[in-house]
Amino acid sequence: MTERLKQVQSEINPAKLDHPTLAFLRDYWEQKRGTRAMPSRADIKPSELREHLSWVIVMEVLPGMADFRYKLIGTLVSQYWLRDSTGKTVSEAFSEESPGAAKGVLAMFRKCARDKAIVRSWGSAGWIEGGFEDFDCIVLPLSDDGENVNQILHAFVFDRPDVLMAREIARSNGGRLLERPKAAS
Repeated sequence: MTERLKQVQSEINPAKLDHPTLAFLRDYWEQKRGTRAMPSRADIKPSELREHLSWVIVMEVLPGMADFRYKLIGTLVSQYWLRDSTGKTVSEAFSEESPGAAKGVLAMFRKCARDKAIVRSWGSAGWIEGGFEDFDCIVLPLSDDGENVNQILHAFVFDRPDVLMAREIARSNGGRLLERPKAAS
């Protein structure tokens, strides 16, 4: 990740996932791929993800992995980001934050697509602006031809009660998120 995202950690093919949605999605992906390197988008059934769908994102890999387009974004993920970026590319969705933010997010998706690997990222989203809570996510490659990653299955989770309370406070504060007070040194 870029310097701007140094509060974010990543690992390839995580051995353990604590959040039930992340663990479920990885196990589901493994089941659907069977003996193949990765499953296809057609293997993924929204009805089988029903309990977890509000945390799920599906992305299209654009030519040359130059960018990635959001095809589906779960409702809880949209609440976290304070917007629905369905139809936008990562570059478009993060253009308001900074070029560094877009580069860091793109790097995670490129790693998944290029290496056909499961990527987990977690940490502070303070690189966006103050008031964004910690997150955890998993990124899983999908391939229609069994060789090239053309879509990504992604789950993005966070402490829902904290985030929903913060978003409610933001609504009453003219839409601005409030930063947590800095701890005294």
